[in-house]
This record gives sequence, C-alpha cells and structure tokens, in this order.
Amino acid sequence: MLIKNAIASGIRAGTVRAQYRCWDAPRVTVGATQLTAAGLVRVTGVSLVDDLDRLTDPEARAAGMADAPTLRAALRKSTRGARVYRIDLEWAGEDPRAVLREQIPDDEQCASLYQRLSRLDRRPSGEWTREVLEWIRDHPHVVSTRLAEERATDRAALKTDIRKLKALGLTISHDVGYELSPRGIAYLAWLDSRHGTD
Repeated sequence: MLIKNAIASGIRAGTVRAQYRCWDAPRVTVGATQLTAAGLVRVTGVSLVDDLDRLTDPEARAAGMADAPTLRAALRKSTRGARVYRIDLEWAGEDPRAVLREQIPDDEQCASLYQRLSRLDRRPSGEWTREVLEWIRDHPHVVSTRLAEERATDRAALKTDIRKLKALGLTISHDVGYELSPRGIAYLAWLDSRHGTD
C-alpha cells in the first residue's frame, strides 16, 4: 500500500489515523508493518466501508483529507477495485535502517558485513560493493546518474544495488545523491585496515 510522505508524517504525528483504498479484496492484514519515509507504520484495523455517503468530515480529516466530500470524490474516481476499505494505522517506530546506520560495528560485525557483501559481489559483472561505497564516500550528495555513467550501468539497476547497501545500514539516501552512514564509514575503515586499499 503506497503511503505518501505527507500522510506518513501525519501518521507519525498522530494527526492521520486511517487511509481508504478501493480494492477488490483487502491487500493488508492487521498487525502488518510498512516502511515509510516517516518510519514504520502498523496496520491496526481493516474494515469494509458499505456506504460512502456515511463518511464524516472527522473521518476524512483523520485520513488526511480536507472533508468528507473530498474523500468521497477521490474514492469514487478510483478504478483500482470494486470495494472501499478503511485501513486503521499507527506509527510503529523509527526506520530500522536509520537506527542501524548509526551503530558502529566492531571487528566481528565488520567481518560479518564483509561476508554478506562478498556474497553480493558474486555475480557475472564482478565485484561492485566496495567501489560503490568508496564512490559515495568521495562524492556525497552527487546525483546517481553520474555514478551510473561512470560505471556504464543502468541507473535503475544501480539504485537497486545501493538500496541493498542501505538495507545493511551503510548508506543514507538524500533528495539528491547519497552519503555513507557512520556505520558505512567505519566499515570502509575496517576494510582498508584488513584488506588494504586499491
């Protein structure tokens, strides 16, 4: 379920407590969590809306909409499903990657990271993780298009690779480009001390 950044921020602040979706059947379950720009969001309820005309202004505002007519109009324009569901939501905590990237790994953790990245490097195009980490370290906040051009690779594929590094807490994404996290900086320093520099 796509949750826009403004809605995610509202869920975190407690001003947004629900969303409405047109689906043929529920696509989320109670207890499921979803990672958003504002952190983790948890589904606390899923219910069928039988009558759009009974939606109230307070319910619409709790979904981040101006009023009930605006919410009803948006739902009636949707072609994504035959039924309308209300999904109750709550903020469930910080993005675990954001927490992880602040954690400085010890030698044992660095060795574990090395093993995981070595597995990512095992592909026909060859090793890439260290080169990309070093490039991000040396070119913070530089648009990914430049890195894709320098590596002669597809930008979408490159961004997928960088997301793998982000999932390990090694990089931070920005509106433009990336930078190494404290965890990423520490890992590269460990790598240089154990495996040398190019």
